Amino acid sequence: MQTWQLPEHIADILPERARQLESVKEQILALFRVHGFELVHPPLMEYSDSLLTHIDTGLSLKTIRVPDQLSGRQLGIRADITPQVARIDAHLLVKNQGINRLCYSGSVLHAKPDGFLTTREPYQTGAELYGCADTAADIELIDLMLKSLKTGGISNIILSLGHIGVFRAIATAAKLSDVQSNQLLGMLQNKDREAIRALATSWQLDDIWTNAFATLPELYGDRTILQIARNRLPQLTAVTQAIDVLEKVCSAFPEQIVHIDLAEVRVDNYHTGLLYAAYAPEYHDAVARGGRYDGLGAYFGRNRPATGFSFDLRVCGGYLATSTRPETVRVAIADLAAARDAVENLREQGICVVVDYGMEDNSGSLKKLKKQGSEWVIE
Repeated sequence: MQTWQLPEHIADILPERARQLESVKEQILALFRVHGFELVHPPLMEYSDSLLTHIDTGLSLKTIRVPDQLSGRQLGIRADITPQVARIDAHLLVKNQGINRLCYSGSVLHAKPDGFLTTREPYQTGAELYGCADTAADIELIDLMLKSLKTGGISNIILSLGHIGVFRAIATAAKLSDVQSNQLLGMLQNKDREAIRALATSWQLDDIWTNAFATLPELYGDRTILQIARNRLPQLTAVTQAIDVLEKVCSAFPEQIVHIDLAEVRVDNYHTGLLYAAYAPEYHDAVARGGRYDGLGAYFGRNRPATGFSFDLRVCGGYLATSTRPETVRVAIADLAAARDAVENLREQGICVVVDYGMEDNSGSLKKLKKQGSEWVIE
């Protein structure tokens, strides 16, 4: 094996792309800032329990673990920043009893890629809002998610909405165990209606619940699917409330293309209610995902309503124009000492100045700093 080779699904980011991504990151963080979201930088590594690997099977499988040689405890390299931000809200910002708006942008590491075309090191960027249970907070975050993606150069966005509360309300009414619920959740991903019906029938559920589970994979489409869902699903209070939330969100984005899918439950286990995602024609999967995760902070000692979204900055920035190297001025090494003040003055103005050692370099600059009389000028 060559010593310079990287692990599969891990890649370097070269200069032009790195400049592009930093530009995108700067613009998106500026967008977050004017919407009131404060930047936090959680650590890359924590004790694995604080990363919620003990309560979320999906997140646990993504997390790379190593022993801590100082404490002897198990460390985890973060696979998701959201639990870390929930910990910050619960402990470090506990004095603030009102709303906390927090944002972040940093690398996470996955033990395995989510798919053949995905990286194991996403540059997770997102925003979270703590302290408000009203659907208006979800609408605020969805609006910010859509603006973020547009800032990142992604167009023709389709907003996808779901609600995990619909499934969980039916599962609770049907008195399913956790194991049974997880089995059905897995089947819902494939939208295999007959397999779902067969499994529910094998558990000898009442027909009302068997039919409800088998109906969920059919409840997808545009905004009109919500009225169909009201007519076809059991009249459970939690189901009605979930559909009300979805209708409220749809009403908030009258010009936005919206897709509803009540069988869409591909989220981390900590999500509790409304689910939202963004799709674009050029991508094979969602370019951003989010949702409500009330109560996640309870694992850190502070039970708070919460909603938020995130996306991989590497994916988001792909459709911006390629960032080029800034125009460069060369100064000969022999002139550097005498031209030091002029060089620093140019750099303070944002002009890139490089030292010319008399060898070929990659700056490609034809401009040179030369002395004319008593002044240093650019030729």
